[in-house]
Amino acid sequence: MTARTTARRGSGTSGTTARAGSRKRTAVALVAALAATAALALTGCDRGGNTDLGLALSTMNNPFFVGIKKGAQDEADARGLHINITDAQNDPTQQINQMETFTSQNVKAAIINPVDSDAAVPAVGVANRAKVPVISIDRGVNGGTVGSTIASDNVAGGRLAAKTLADSLGGKGKVAFLEGQAGTSAARERSQGFEEGIKKYPGIQVVARQPADFDRTKGMDVMSNMLQAHHDVDGVFAANDEMALGASKALGGRSGKDVKVVAFDGTPDGVKAVGNGTLTATVAQQPELLGKQAVDWALKAARGEKLPQSVRVPVVLVTDKNAARFGG
Repeated sequence: MTARTTARRGSGTSGTTARAGSRKRTAVALVAALAATAALALTGCDRGGNTDLGLALSTMNNPFFVGIKKGAQDEADARGLHINITDAQNDPTQQINQMETFTSQNVKAAIINPVDSDAAVPAVGVANRAKVPVISIDRGVNGGTVGSTIASDNVAGGRLAAKTLADSLGGKGKVAFLEGQAGTSAARERSQGFEEGIKKYPGIQVVARQPADFDRTKGMDVMSNMLQAHHDVDGVFAANDEMALGASKALGGRSGKDVKVVAFDGTPDGVKAVGNGTLTATVAQQPELLGKQAVDWALKAARGEKLPQSVRVPVVLVTDKNAARFGG
């Protein structure tokens, strides 16, 4: 009896010791895991796969914004980040909902490409209240707190478009102007630059101007209506490639030949049209670069860095002489 009792006691002591060792190893592993997690959190916003950004695009039904999406996604992938990219389908109300989704996901920063510069203010307000830094891209926001606006130099691009169109007409003629979407900073700035530039050519007369909302179908419809009153137009400036391509369709065989057409954006379709002579020129933005820089600046905002109010990305003129270099 004594021997068996002693044996059982010995066995119990051994089991207790084993269980204690197991608990100790588990505790050590847990501490190590927590330490690794803490270290990851301290490596900075652009070093870990757990950092999220949100990008609210106005629409993806436009090659330019598809380019922005690609640039942003590529940059996020290169940094090991997850980015939630949404499409508002040109509905400012959706951008408010999308910003609420971003804040519920605890993103470190949000990027917004406003449907409308005024209507985007409530969307930015959602992020401001959640203390999520905001960067705007391509278009500014007329209120709220935005860390920085990253956009092409639209005013300079508008001036360049005016000069290109006027020079192609020998400094004289009648031109039509297809404006962008009212309420957007891009439309306003391109108009400003074009108006400033065309004033330098007293022989050029702007006989018609109307918004076509950066849309190809609307561009065709607006141009068709303009031609009814001004069939003898010599030139057209469209504030983006999509409207220019629509206007070109309305002009038919006259486009790029009897009627000089200058566009803005430098999308693949626009550059191709320049290459085949359908469009005279396009002022090319760099959408992928815009998307890449937006991610970079959003991360800087997340780190609390002081940012400039605006960042201007240069534009480039594409003509038949260099279209091939841009894929045309």
